[in-house]
Amino acid sequence: MKLAYVPLFTYVNQTVIMKVKIDTKEKFYVITLMEPILTVIIAAELSQLVTKFLQQQISNVVLKIGEVENIEEKAAEELAQLQQVFYEKNASFVICDVRPSVEQQLDDMELLEEMNITPSESEAWDIVQMEEIERELMDDNNENL
Repeated sequence: MKLAYVPLFTYVNQTVIMKVKIDTKEKFYVITLMEPILTVIIAAELSQLVTKFLQQQISNVVLKIGEVENIEEKAAEELAQLQQVFYEKNASFVICDVRPSVEQQLDDMELLEEMNITPSESEAWDIVQMEEIERELMDDNNENL
């Protein structure tokens, strides 16, 4: 496990820091956001960080947001769009460890059903595995056509 502090946004004479932990697993990266509020600025920088993994051999990402207590609407929309980018690139993006208050916010924004959210990291791992198998089967079917 390694702890990484990623510069988030640079102002004149001031840098805002986003606290994340990045852990590499066999088939995915676990990005743990250690911030109480997921702002649109943090979401944009988080998006830049995780889309870099799409260029790696392991391109699946599990985002743990258990420390997030509040999420801005534009930040939630950014995560929903990010998930779509991953699926278009044949990679998985799963959000896990979501607090009930954040889940309710996502539901109120009508984004909860659009997003791939699981209660725990182990369930996120199950989703990644199932989607990997699904992509392999789709590739096999396309080759047989």
